[in-house]
Amino acid sequence: MKTMLAIISNALCRMTGRNVGAQTVSELLIDLSEYVNLTSPAAPALAQVQRQPPKPPPLPPPTPPPPPPVSTRASAAELVSAQADQLDSPGARVVVSRSFADFTPQVTFDIKKCDLHRLEDGPPVKAELTREQGLQYYRTMQTVRRMELKADQLYKQKIIRGFCHLYDGQEACAAGIEAAINPSDHLITAYRAHGYTYTRGVSMKEILAELTGRKGGVAKGKGGSMHMYAPHFYGGNGIVGAQVPLGAGIALACQYQGNNQVCVTLYGDGAANQGQIFETFNMAALWKLPCIFICENNKYGMGTSVERAAASTDYYKRGDFIPGIRVDGMDVLCVREAAQFAADHCRAGKGPIIMELQTYRYHGHSMSDPGVSYRTREEIQEVRTKNDPISMLKERMLGNNMASAEELKEIDVDIRKQVEEAAQFATSDPEPPLDELCNHIFYNNPPLEVRGTHPWSKLKSVS
Repeated sequence: MKTMLAIISNALCRMTGRNVGAQTVSELLIDLSEYVNLTSPAAPALAQVQRQPPKPPPLPPPTPPPPPPVSTRASAAELVSAQADQLDSPGARVVVSRSFADFTPQVTFDIKKCDLHRLEDGPPVKAELTREQGLQYYRTMQTVRRMELKADQLYKQKIIRGFCHLYDGQEACAAGIEAAINPSDHLITAYRAHGYTYTRGVSMKEILAELTGRKGGVAKGKGGSMHMYAPHFYGGNGIVGAQVPLGAGIALACQYQGNNQVCVTLYGDGAANQGQIFETFNMAALWKLPCIFICENNKYGMGTSVERAAASTDYYKRGDFIPGIRVDGMDVLCVREAAQFAADHCRAGKGPIIMELQTYRYHGHSMSDPGVSYRTREEIQEVRTKNDPISMLKERMLGNNMASAEELKEIDVDIRKQVEEAAQFATSDPEPPLDELCNHIFYNNPPLEVRGTHPWSKLKSVS
């Protein structure tokens, strides 16, 4: 007890400028009353007590009640209050007002106005953010960031093979879209799919295990980076732009079933020049399909800037007859509000809408691309410094007293631990055995006869 008293008293001396610290618990409470706001009825009286020689504490009651539980997330002042209440003389309980309840529960932020095409009104220019939402978005984006950095490490160690397209830098797109749609809505994307696989409900362990080709992967180790799936998530697709007509087909099914669901169909700026995309736009507009076409414009295709690849870089206008909005894709609140606006547009029976998310990728096009031959390291660093989606949200929350730096640090530490555990699983889980090679290739059909050197051989699929 004396050691604890000395430590806390010395800390108060440094904060208040005193030369002499408290010698007893009572004196410590007096010092606390001068530094923090005490909220018990007895607090004013305690604050006015002059420092006096210590008095011996009265005898404790025969059967003292157990001390009240103290939250592990309580502040240091709250812990001092609880200890003093248990060990000092009986009386009114001293409660320190500063706690996690003092954080601002909700803040309204000004966000960047969207550019509009064929729309009279667009998404709002103000966005409300609750503390719980902010912490959730921060955790989601930070998890995707750390997971992708771990994938980079595993690839360089040659544990992940083949194609691998990373999503770090674009986390606000995935987090903002998921915050605006329902879990029952549908989503299909291109090959940069790890982030959406996670936001659609797949665990980090299953994602990293799929990347390393292990049987515990989300696709049993047979799909790899571009082929992961989940309920209402139709995976990444390796053929450039091929997922766009598939997304329109999913939206057609939603319209046919009348379930008030929408399909979010994502593609990159490099795929925006594909002819099948314009054919899909035409059909979707004619049939008024509930489809949100989203171009994730990260400024570069496979080693080529958008200015060198497209005569018009206004991708939100590419639908011509389809309404469009251009959004700051590095701000999770901008993405959320725009995606909510687009979803409401589709659910109202107004047909498809196009969103262009202006974002940025920190890695190259894929792991085989260093990403610095067609852009400078200084350009990448400038985006990291001035426009990083995670840092932007963090500064908003800290600047408006919605969270503490220590709390966000706890989240970071927890995420790193989860990523390491997932990586350990992804490197220790066994590869799928050879006798599972032909499983899950078709469903509820007789064995498939395969032509080849052994025409009598048949593949049996277990689904």
